[in-house]
Amino acid sequence: MFVSGATILHADLDSFYASVEQRDDPSLRGRPVLVGGGVVLAASYEAKAYGVRTAMGGRQARALCPHAIVVPPRMSAYSQASEAVFEVFRDTTPIVEPLSVDEAFLDVSGLRRVSGTPVQIGARLRDRVRDEVGLPITVGIARTKFLAKVASQEAKPDGLLLVPPDRELAFLHPLPVRRLWGVGAKTADKLRVHGIETVADVAELSEPMLGSMVGGAMGRQLFALSHNVDRRRVVTGQRRRSVGAQRALGRSGNSMTADEVDAVVVNLIDRITRRMRKADRTGRTVVLRLRFDDFGRVTRSHTMPRATASTDAILGAARRLVAAAEPLITERGLTLIGFAVRNIDREGAQQLELPLADAEARDSLTIDLAIDKVRGRYGTAALTRGVLVGRDPGLEMPMLPD
Repeated sequence: MFVSGATILHADLDSFYASVEQRDDPSLRGRPVLVGGGVVLAASYEAKAYGVRTAMGGRQARALCPHAIVVPPRMSAYSQASEAVFEVFRDTTPIVEPLSVDEAFLDVSGLRRVSGTPVQIGARLRDRVRDEVGLPITVGIARTKFLAKVASQEAKPDGLLLVPPDRELAFLHPLPVRRLWGVGAKTADKLRVHGIETVADVAELSEPMLGSMVGGAMGRQLFALSHNVDRRRVVTGQRRRSVGAQRALGRSGNSMTADEVDAVVVNLIDRITRRMRKADRTGRTVVLRLRFDDFGRVTRSHTMPRATASTDAILGAARRLVAAAEPLITERGLTLIGFAVRNIDREGAQQLELPLADAEARDSLTIDLAIDKVRGRYGTAALTRGVLVGRDPGLEMPMLPD
């Protein structure tokens, strides 16, 4: 039965990388599969049943699931699968908002006459992804983006769930507070101290009371979401607000020398700036993200005088951030390092017109563009920085277009 208003779909591929491996190798189907050995990039649902999770160290994952099959990642296969799935999305509705390579929001309002009810559209989408791409996908359907995503989480794996508008709070309120966007482990702990375990517990509190517990901005967000207030529309064509890359180091990060860490930094910044120039983007703020051996995280940032896509300029800022964090790295051990460039200049990269006083920066960018041209013709391995020669460059994760 068609329910007016519940026309937003959240479509999310199930254990994406692991599902691609099971699709391409029939011997893996129905068996626990881990993608990546040092750090788990993806785990099949058979492995998740033993407590294995994405980003878990490989040693811990194998201890939880000794009979798991570990396979190396194949990023090109995942990129191809993602492109095929998004073709199905865009053939379903022109209003598609990608979230990552394996999930998106779809707005199917106005399609009832030509395509049927949202449930029929969601079911047909799932069938097409299964038949044409060979992958399981879960679809949540609701009136708001927030609730559609929650619905898909509840329907996993390989399911479809509609939340009718007249049943929204009945569905939402019994769920654990971690289902609210923005509630991570630390926020959940803060709320638990006050006896708040479910979304219903949050909904019973006033906005000022929540603000006193978790801060004003978070309090306002939790108050709104606990009542399913989410006015965001499904939007298309939005350009990325930041460009980033990260590398999980696992336990090996604890024994890395300063030169080895620097090589990782160079590699990540090289990837980021190459993507920025390809998309004609510039940015001013460089953000460093670190994860430590004790599972703690820290973020540091530096804003440059002007927006740029120059590898040398952004690398310089990145190196200064890492140097400032060196005492923390030494004390707590390093398991992940990542960077993002924010404050993106939406007008594009016009840096070849820099004034003569900035000739050095202009020359640096000219060299970057020349390198990009060679790599575009002969592949990214055709030219590499000397510090990276002979080193493992790490994995280049599939990305949505910038």
